[in-house]
Amino acid sequence: MHSLQVPCTKENLKEIRYFVEGALSRYNLSANDTNLMILAIDELCANLIIHSHQCNKNEFIEVKVKNENNIFIFEIHDQSHDSFNLLEYKVPDIQQIIHEKRNGSMGLILLKRIMDNIEVERKEGHNICRLYKAVPQGNH
Repeated sequence: MHSLQVPCTKENLKEIRYFVEGALSRYNLSANDTNLMILAIDELCANLIIHSHQCNKNEFIEVKVKNENNIFIFEIHDQSHDSFNLLEYKVPDIQQIIHEKRNGSMGLILLKRIMDNIEVERKEGHNICRLYKAVPQGNH
């Protein structure tokens, strides 16, 4: 398992992207699969850093990456008390977002479309979000 812990600042999103890219580079994945997983993790971490932690450099998130039988598992740990439940998030209609010319709202839509499964739990004072993405053998 690969692990990275960083302070909750926007500047560290780049470091998270590089970390995920490096962890995935050990596998013979297509550029498309790699980029989609990086995008999903980036979106989730950006939401946590900006909305749950208000870019507080004294708070941290940890990103873990592992591969079990061609299923990539990403764990994002944070200690926010944010009550937002990603599992209860209902994907809004994209046409409605475009019609209303809203900024944002696309990150969680992308996250739910890219990943195969999402689990969220609160354990010992911190949140754990697990994202799963299966990459078929022939898709490397």
